[in-house]
Amino acid sequence: MTSLSAIHAGLRQLGIVEEDARDLYERQTGKRSLRDMNPNEQRNVVGELRRLGFKPALKGARKRLEGRYAAKLQALWIDGWNLGIVRDRSDRALIAFVKRQCKIDHVRFLHHGDDANRVIEALKGWLAREGGVDWSRDSKMPDWTQTDGYRVAAAQFAMLEKTDTRFDVYHWIMATAAERPGQPEQLSRFTARDWQPVMNHLGLLVRAHK
Repeated sequence: MTSLSAIHAGLRQLGIVEEDARDLYERQTGKRSLRDMNPNEQRNVVGELRRLGFKPALKGARKRLEGRYAAKLQALWIDGWNLGIVRDRSDRALIAFVKRQCKIDHVRFLHHGDDANRVIEALKGWLAREGGVDWSRDSKMPDWTQTDGYRVAAAQFAMLEKTDTRFDVYHWIMATAAERPGQPEQLSRFTARDWQPVMNHLGLLVRAHK
């Protein structure tokens, strides 16, 4: 993988977009464009992305885990990464967690609902204790606040508010909407998928304060 392809892969993996990417370039090289960098400067950017948690895919490695419950487990694991409590976002670390919780060697062997629920609830409990995620549902609140993505984003904002009182979930999402093309212009139209780029973006800020 070349430095340029590694940079683009790292930005996608970490959810770094537009001005945040250019700010990162400038901090490392004094330049805001990849085109203006020499090879050593590009390698410095790759090194910074690795420091922030970028894990280049191994040649021949699976892009997604297999198994009936793999997608849900991966989603919760990435939630933990975006909350700054999972230190290794790789599938390998998730598999190790599953093994500790259920004594099962790989998530693809999680065929029984009871085993899967035990791992899922363990993950959600951890995110609640360490990340402050409130998983409870409130029928009096708007539908868009009842998604897991909103709950994680709200917990991220609670963390960020401790270091910068300017953070406000509603205003921040609307102010940065242009950096996440294709998202709805109104929070009331947000779906579970729309929250993922928000959580990724906030995760970068959360990890920077850790």
